[in-house]
Amino acid sequence: MPFSSKHKAYLALVATSIIWGTTWVAMKFGIKGMPPLELAAVRQFIAGSIFIVFFFFKKEQLPSFHQFKKLLLLAITTFVIANAGSTWSLKYISSGLGALIGALYPLSVVIMEYFFFNNKKINFLTIIGILLGIGGIAFVFYDNAFGVHPKGYLLGLSLAILAMLSWSFSSIMIAKKYIKMNPYFGMGWQMLISSIIVAGISFSTERVIPLSAVSFNAWLAIAYLIFAGSMIAIIAFVYSMKHLNPAIAVLYAYINPIVAMVTGCFFLNEKITVTIIVGSLITIAGVYLVNFSMRKIKERELVD
Repeated sequence: MPFSSKHKAYLALVATSIIWGTTWVAMKFGIKGMPPLELAAVRQFIAGSIFIVFFFFKKEQLPSFHQFKKLLLLAITTFVIANAGSTWSLKYISSGLGALIGALYPLSVVIMEYFFFNNKKINFLTIIGILLGIGGIAFVFYDNAFGVHPKGYLLGLSLAILAMLSWSFSSIMIAKKYIKMNPYFGMGWQMLISSIIVAGISFSTERVIPLSAVSFNAWLAIAYLIFAGSMIAIIAFVYSMKHLNPAIAVLYAYINPIVAMVTGCFFLNEKITVTIIVGSLITIAGVYLVNFSMRKIKERELVD
């Protein structure tokens, strides 16, 4: 019996949850064989080039100068600060912690829209969710506060938080249709632009190695990040959003950190403590409450 569109959408949701969760481990795995910013630059250059070449064959027009300026801003916020920043952070923190901080972006979006975009539509449940999300992360941090950390641990935390905030800002701008063009073609240009910027930062801040000296394992990680993380997962995500209720389609955001922690423990021997598990569950519950409350607010507006 052939699968219906809804069955395929559920499979797409599973694929999105697993792939995007494992990309954190793949990034951590990759930077064992090459500097993190160099890895991010190579990944973005190859993925961006593939998208652009594909859409050139589809006869897409080159972006105008006005569009290019907007692409530059999104390239910096989405791929230079958010993507490359999160990759860099994994040099100092675990993949599970990086994924957990990344999962806070829905909370950050609500806070940014409230203070900077004049969106005052929040309720008591939203506030509880925000407090739970922040409290869960603080609980995890507290567990680590008195231990022995690798050099640069605080830098890693700062980079991960900055990356999450930048991703939140980009999400708001994309939702507001900041740039009007094919989103996949635009994403390709953002990746290509950002790869040049990140490469420049990489040459200035870290000891870049020749591509011929990059380990086979690092190339495997890059290939996975490009084809699974930047292509298959995005296609699966868009498909699930089209065929599933949005409340179900966004479940990947709660599953990603769990997948990252489990696979990080299995492949990278990253430690999972009771405190980390409890703090993670509190954070995920907070993110769920924020999404739930915002959805209810929108439903009430439609009824009114």
